[in-house]
Order: sequence, then C-alpha cells, then structure tokens
Amino acid sequence: MREDGRSGCPINATIEVIGDRWTLLVLRDVMFGDRRHFRELLAGSEEGIASNILSDRLKRLVAAGLLSRADTRPGQKAEYRLTEPAIQLVPIMAQLGAWGLRHRPTTRTLRVRAELLEAGGPRLWADFMDELRESHLGIPRPDPDRPTATRRLAQAYADAVAESSEADEPKAAS
Repeated sequence: MREDGRSGCPINATIEVIGDRWTLLVLRDVMFGDRRHFRELLAGSEEGIASNILSDRLKRLVAAGLLSRADTRPGQKAEYRLTEPAIQLVPIMAQLGAWGLRHRPTTRTLRVRAELLEAGGPRLWADFMDELRESHLGIPRPDPDRPTATRRLAQAYADAVAESSEADEPKAAS
C-alpha cells in the first residue's frame, strides 16, 4: 500500500484506500453483518468474493488502519474489528446505499436496510456508530437504554425475508 498517494486530494486519498471493487463490501459485511472471521466473511459474501481477494483486502484494510486483527495463537481464528476511522464510514455507506436505491436495480430483502438508514438519517447513523464502537472498540454506548439501531436494521431485514418467503409460497386454492 502506497503511503504518499497520487495527489494530495482528500477524495483521491480516500479512493486509494476504499475505492476498489471489494473493499467497501468487506467493510459492509463486518459493519452490518457483524462478520469478524475470514470464514464468516467468505461464506457470507452475497457477491461471492474469492478467498485470495478476501485475504488481500483484509490485509489492506488492516494496513490502512480500517480494521484491526487480533493476535492469535496457532489454530485460532483471527478476529477482525472495525477501527474508529472505519466506523466513521457509516454515513458514507448510508449515502452509497441511498444512491443505489434511487439509481440501481435492487432486491427487496437487500434494500430494506438501506431504506431504513436513509429514513433514519444522521440520528440513526450516530446510534449505529455508537453500537459499533461498543462492540468493536469496547466503548460503552452513551445511552444504553435507547433502542438499538442494530436491532431495527436486523428486524427490517428479517421482516423483508419473511415477506419474500411468503410471496414465494404457493397460495392456497380457494
């Protein structure tokens, strides 16, 4: 990974770290799917990432300071955790999802969380970022009694999956 970059432009500097085809998807899966181990990321990849690509992206993300990798002993699975700079990508991820909702074909089950993030706006993003800080960095949420964004996102997805399954089931003849 280059330290100096092609230019001093902040957009270029960002794109050089997260702008390839797979990096944001790996971050998405750690961030929204709570996948923290190589096998979980590989098996759970909706897009079918190859193991060599996943391995490379994880190394790059650790080198760039977006993920940390827990030291492991032989035979243990390495655990990846988001760092603060990665957690601060939540609003960008929400905006990317919102753009995709408006301009690209999507499926109901895979768009529902993007819809919720767009509707919830900065308040929901902040809540989600606080939850990520708690689960990845060990920083307690400022308001632990507040309903969690994670639960809302998971419930929206579960509801969409249930609706999708019901729509796929044959209707009983009347």
